[in-house]
Amino acid sequence: MIVDGKNYKSIWCLKKKVFIIDQTKLPFQFKIIELKTLDDYCDAIFNMQVRGAPLIGVTAAFGIANSTKNDPSDESIIFSYKKLLSTRPTAVNLQWALDKMKGELLKVKPSDRTDLAYNLADKISKNDVSACESIGNHGAKLIESIFKKEKRVINILTHCNAGWLAAVNWGTALAPIYKAKRKKIPIHVWVDETRPRNQGALLTAWELKKEKIPYTIIVDNAGGHLMQEKKVDLCIVGSDRTALNGDVCNKIGTYLKALSAYDNSVPFYVALPSSTIDRSLKKGLGNIKIEERNGDELSFVNAIMGNKVKKNLIFFKNANVSNPAFDVTPAKFITRLITEFGICKANTSEILKHIKL
Repeated sequence: MIVDGKNYKSIWCLKKKVFIIDQTKLPFQFKIIELKTLDDYCDAIFNMQVRGAPLIGVTAAFGIANSTKNDPSDESIIFSYKKLLSTRPTAVNLQWALDKMKGELLKVKPSDRTDLAYNLADKISKNDVSACESIGNHGAKLIESIFKKEKRVINILTHCNAGWLAAVNWGTALAPIYKAKRKKIPIHVWVDETRPRNQGALLTAWELKKEKIPYTIIVDNAGGHLMQEKKVDLCIVGSDRTALNGDVCNKIGTYLKALSAYDNSVPFYVALPSSTIDRSLKKGLGNIKIEERNGDELSFVNAIMGNKVKKNLIFFKNANVSNPAFDVTPAKFITRLITEFGICKANTSEILKHIKL
């Protein structure tokens, strides 16, 4: 996507050197960093310099490739696999990409592994871009159909950040919005701030501003009210892990948005590449490990102080906090899934038929 007149992806590789946009600095600073060591890759994923299920998977794939440069042995690949896998437990794309890399690399002799590894990682990256663009094309048709009926600005509510920063390019939940804009459909986006890390206010709003798409940042609890006031035409969110029955694990707060949408007859769509569907998981609710992150994410916020960004305590010191990063939305509250293959109902038979797993 375009940032200040230049085309960027969230991760890219040049001559076996991998670069990312440090998302912990956005929107206050646009900083590009090179990932050089296995620890760099692990830290980038764990500390959320890269985030979003698709991007985590691609980053991990390049992390495996990087580990083969100095040591292409079986032991090195397995060690890197385990270390990368331990970084974040919820997003299924992480294991999906690592399994794919390990499986293919262990089939060939060590001397052939580095070139193959970078080719495989690059293919995973390019496939993600293609999948996300297809998601955008399919989802834009939904927005267009509402516009043809209403003939006014279409109001879309989204949660967290599922734009190009959460993938390699285009994104998932924001891809239909970007494609609809290119069709000249008038759009306005309600952006949940998405506490505690504020990915909506910091990242989604930044993306939309760069794309010149009208948006309004709202507190996380405002969505239900806006739906009652008939100010939301549809919701589109992403997914970090989707079960075969259509249960969706996504950023904490997604479930409450789905409940509000269901109660107010607002269509609730989940946009995801098929790689986010966990083939081993028949049912999501109660079966997905929910990442519990450090309570400091809740207790502190970044704020501009003079010319610097500083971390500020927002309630009294040593308060007891709980910080689950995700929740699970049962399939019955989801209108449809939007994947690279098209649009389908959120149930096992439809998913299996649609995705061709």
